[in-house]
Amino acid sequence: MDCIFCKIISGDVSAKILNETANSVSFLDAFPLAKGHVLVIPKKHHQKIQDMSEKENTDLFSLVSLMVSKVDSITGATLIAIHNGKDAGQEVPHVHVHLVPRSNNDSAGAIHSMFDSVLKLSESELDELYNKLKI
Repeated sequence: MDCIFCKIISGDVSAKILNETANSVSFLDAFPLAKGHVLVIPKKHHQKIQDMSEKENTDLFSLVSLMVSKVDSITGATLIAIHNGKDAGQEVPHVHVHLVPRSNNDSAGAIHSMFDSVLKLSESELDELYNKLKI
């Protein structure tokens, strides 16, 4: 498999490893958006979060929780981002959580700034989505 994250896990590609658990690892992003940009990934290759087992998800997000406290100490605010699949903007097809230190003057905006417009949905469209997504 030609996955850069799998190569980091196997040791074929070096990375600045920050923490490691039985199923996950965190390291400094090689192409950071801000000083202290961290990635947290599962050790086993999965493209999407829903492909992971409950145990792997629990482990991954426990490490995210631990690392976000460290990253947050840099600026006091951290963006936590996951692109879940290619169409969502995922560049490496291996689950990864970005922890990006944020500040008022970093030129990035709120999530709504990523999109050209906000959807205007009718009440029936909202009801349809609600019924489809409700557990």
